[in-house]
Amino acid sequence: VQLVESGGGSALAGGSLRLSCAASGYSVSTGYMAWFRQAPGKEREGVAAIDTAGAPTYTYAVAGRSTISKDNVKNTLYLQMNSLKPEDIAMYYCAANQGWCNRTFLVTYAYKYWGQGTQVTVS
Repeated sequence: VQLVESGGGSALAGGSLRLSCAASGYSVSTGYMAWFRQAPGKEREGVAAIDTAGAPTYTYAVAGRSTISKDNVKNTLYLQMNSLKPEDIAMYYCAANQGWCNRTFLVTYAYKYWGQGTQVTVS
C-alpha cells in the first residue's frame, strides 16, 4: 500500500488549498480514510475523516471551512481547505485502513497506512 500526498504549499491567510492523496495497492472505495496534521512541537491531530460510504467528520478547528472527499475512480482522497489561518500551518498526512466501516475516526491508532506528508504554510 502506498499513499502519496500532494497539493501542499504556501497560501495567504484567507486563501485555499486542495490536498490530494493518491492511493496504490489500496482501494479508497472499500476502506476508510482520514487527514491528520502535525505542527512543529505538537502531536499529530486528526483533521477530517471519511467512512467507506463517504460520510465525513471534521475536527472543530476546520469544520465549516474544509471538505474531505474521495474519488473512487481516481482512487484519490482530497481535503479542500478554505479560509486558511496561520494555525493551519503543519505537515498534513493521509491515513487509511482497509475494511468497510460506517464510522469515522480522528485517532492515529485507527489507521494502518500512512503517507509521507505534504507541508502547508500560511502567511
